[in-house]
Amino acid sequence: MTTRQPYRYAHLTWPEINDAIARQALVVLPTGSTEQHGPHLPLDTDAFLTERVCLEVGCRAPEKVLVLPPVPFGLNLHHMDFPGTIHVQPETFIAYCLDVTKSVAYHGFQRLLLVNGHGSNAPLVDLVARRTVLETESLCFAASYLAFALEAFEKVRQSEVIAHADELETSLYLYLAGDRVHLERATAGQDRVGRFVSSDSTSRFVRFNDYWGRWTRTGVHGDPRTASAEKGRIAFEAAVGGLLELVDELRAWPIEPRSDQHRLPVQRQIRF
Repeated sequence: MTTRQPYRYAHLTWPEINDAIARQALVVLPTGSTEQHGPHLPLDTDAFLTERVCLEVGCRAPEKVLVLPPVPFGLNLHHMDFPGTIHVQPETFIAYCLDVTKSVAYHGFQRLLLVNGHGSNAPLVDLVARRTVLETESLCFAASYLAFALEAFEKVRQSEVIAHADELETSLYLYLAGDRVHLERATAGQDRVGRFVSSDSTSRFVRFNDYWGRWTRTGVHGDPRTASAEKGRIAFEAAVGGLLELVDELRAWPIEPRSDQHRLPVQRQIRF
């Protein structure tokens, strides 16, 4: 028997959506991926962790937040040498998410937040948020839930690298659904690193992401062997707490009227 959760967008009826519009709930869209996460983590790691964080935010602030069904696929061609990975083209991802945010804006929701859990989606959700603002009368923001977890995780981490299928992601999964984690199969991995470039975009100088099949045989970047459910709890609580503060800030963010500084008439018939 399932339990109705009123902070889930898709659990509501259309009259209840009207009520949510009236109170101007912040609508949250979780975005993740279905991709290899080493020999020890399930393919749904990014999508599962992101959705669970967002749902917990909704659970703790049900009058303020509505959580949409997650987008479980992302830009993943670089992982296709590993069985199970699903890739969608960047243009497809942007168009799909933008149709979702514009639909939500159409109904009258004025503030939306994309919460991402897959690194390669980061520039894409940024563009979706920007285009939503420019193509609707609503505000749309993009954030990574991991950004809110890192400060707290720094105090308990034992590994050097936080990247992919690592100590952080493995700890979160151990905390939320440890029975799906094969920790006995966990192995450490490192990407190819030069002075200015790394194979997994971890350099602070240059953005670059190579085919993972060129530099790893395990699909791991980091050391998941040091993960624990307790570390996952710490990271989870930090992520949820940070996002709850963000929710309050975004719901209060003003939507100002635009001020046109042209002295002469512009060609308003032009469409971009």
